[in-house]
Amino acid sequence: MIETIHHLIERYGLIAVFLGCIAEGESAAILAGFFAHQKVFHDWQAIAAAFLGAFTGDTLFFLAGRRFSMIDFVARLREKPGFDRVFGLVNEHPATFVLLNRYAYGFRLVGGVAAGLSKIPPAKFILLNAVSSAIWASLFCSIGYVFGLGAEQIVGAALHKHERLLVGLGIGLMVALAGWGFARHVCRREARRN
Repeated sequence: MIETIHHLIERYGLIAVFLGCIAEGESAAILAGFFAHQKVFHDWQAIAAAFLGAFTGDTLFFLAGRRFSMIDFVARLREKPGFDRVFGLVNEHPATFVLLNRYAYGFRLVGGVAAGLSKIPPAKFILLNAVSSAIWASLFCSIGYVFGLGAEQIVGAALHKHERLLVGLGIGLMVALAGWGFARHVCRREARRN
């Protein structure tokens, strides 16, 4: 069983990182860095997959807001608590907003659509999104790499590679659950505010 998981991670892990980083992908980027430390991927492959996923995701959400503002998905995002506040921020400070939106966990999808509905020019958005995605991917993959170093110190380098990968998956799951809980808390607080 563990051999199968290891094989799947080696074979499809970068695709999973790419897909995981399209939406709220911090845990996927952290896992990519962890797996790079474990020599499952090369460092540059982990960062490239996280960058491409983050860049693609934000660009798609921008385009959804820009070109498909009347579809149900975009309409539901516009009804989310805090959307008006996010839309105001993107209109007041477009460059800063695009550079920092991906760091506000739980608001990345809403922020991408809000940017698409704003007056920010597409070329400016794409350039700022590329810069922000590159920094974000490098940062979160580095965090995962450091977790790999720390996990090796805590659980020991003597564990088989497969067991260290399972520890990494467990850490990634805990990060994803903590992020989901935090985003849910923020959304509930925004809903009570409105």
